[in-house]
Amino acid sequence: MMTEHPQRRTTRQRTAIGEFLAHAGDFRTAQQIHEQLRMGGDRVGLATVYRTLQSMAEGGEVDTVRTADGESAYRRCTTSGHHHHLVCRSCGRTEEIMAKAVEAWAATIAAQHGFTDVTHDVELYGLCARCGATSTR
Repeated sequence: MMTEHPQRRTTRQRTAIGEFLAHAGDFRTAQQIHEQLRMGGDRVGLATVYRTLQSMAEGGEVDTVRTADGESAYRRCTTSGHHHHLVCRSCGRTEEIMAKAVEAWAATIAAQHGFTDVTHDVELYGLCARCGATSTR
């Protein structure tokens, strides 16, 4: 008899987290998501938020980036398939980017060293136009 993997089952908490991320837009940490859900009246534990986000990331439902503090942040992306992110260090605004030059470079470097089945993550961090203009005033 086949049973569903416990991390994949649809729970009230998983649904709440998924709906939050569908409308959030930018990357959010587990603590930020937890706080927002609690403020909205959802009773969900922080440990549950962490476990659910990890499961969603492993399943390809959300993308993950590291914050400047080294914490994971999560986002439900609109672009399917492999892509990268340009993330504002100040406000968190995020742009999904396709980077053919990065893909070509990664394939070339892997081939030069005899590697196959290579994966990579590239995220670019900077200041968006609005935050950049604010910081120069």
